[in-house]
Amino acid sequence: MNRTVDENLLDEYRQSGEKVRVVRDEMEQNDVVGIVVAWDDDSVMIRRPNKRVVKLSRSYSYQSASSPRIVEP
Repeated sequence: MNRTVDENLLDEYRQSGEKVRVVRDEMEQNDVVGIVVAWDDDSVMIRRPNKRVVKLSRSYSYQSASSPRIVEP
C-alpha cells in the first residue's frame, strides 16, 4: 500500500504555520516535529525547531503536533 499525504493538507499546514508530527515508525522518539516548508511528488521538506530542514517521504503519516500521536498500520 503506497499512500501519500494529500496536497491540500500539506498546503493547509504550510499556510497556517502549524507544527506537524511526522510518524515514521512505532517509536515515538523517531518522529520529526516541525513546520512544512515545501513538497514535491515524492518528498516533503520540514523545518525543525533547531532551524534545520529535513527531507522526508510523503508516504509517512503527517499529523498535527498538537493532537495525540496516532500510529497507522
